[in-house]
Amino acid sequence: MMNTNGRRVSDSRIILTQAMGVTEANVLGNVHGGVIMKLCDEAGGMAAIKHARRPMVTVAVDSMSFHSPVHIGNLLTVKAEVTWVGRTSLETRLVVTSEDIVAGEVTHTNTAYYVYVALGEDGNTVEVPRLICETDEEKRLWEEGAARQALRLERRRQERPISIVNNGQ
Repeated sequence: MMNTNGRRVSDSRIILTQAMGVTEANVLGNVHGGVIMKLCDEAGGMAAIKHARRPMVTVAVDSMSFHSPVHIGNLLTVKAEVTWVGRTSLETRLVVTSEDIVAGEVTHTNTAYYVYVALGEDGNTVEVPRLICETDEEKRLWEEGAARQALRLERRRQERPISIVNNGQ
């Protein structure tokens, strides 16, 4: 059954903020990239769930490049919103900043795109509501998201499964 209802980009927005401590960092005092990726996945997943109003699972991570380090004591903020929607999947844009709260300096550390797929009660994929883009910026992000999805699908078509050969051992 086709879901004709749509949701606005603003309906999915999430802001996740967390202070970075020694348990999140390496011996140089820089927060591990994996910690940041996990927080992005949490924020992106919540934005996806807010849009679809159902369980979502991560299926792809695009464009995760770190432009500057996050240090112990910084306040890390991840802003997430849905930017593109397909039939059963959607993309979230994650903008990560780090704030030195003593100096009051905010640094953009990275922007990433995560893709999620919606699951029904039986564990199979289900359709998600369409995305209502209200601003020129939201429409631009939609078009860019559609282009990224086309590239992801093309890469998937070109991937070859790896076969593991048992050499008689």
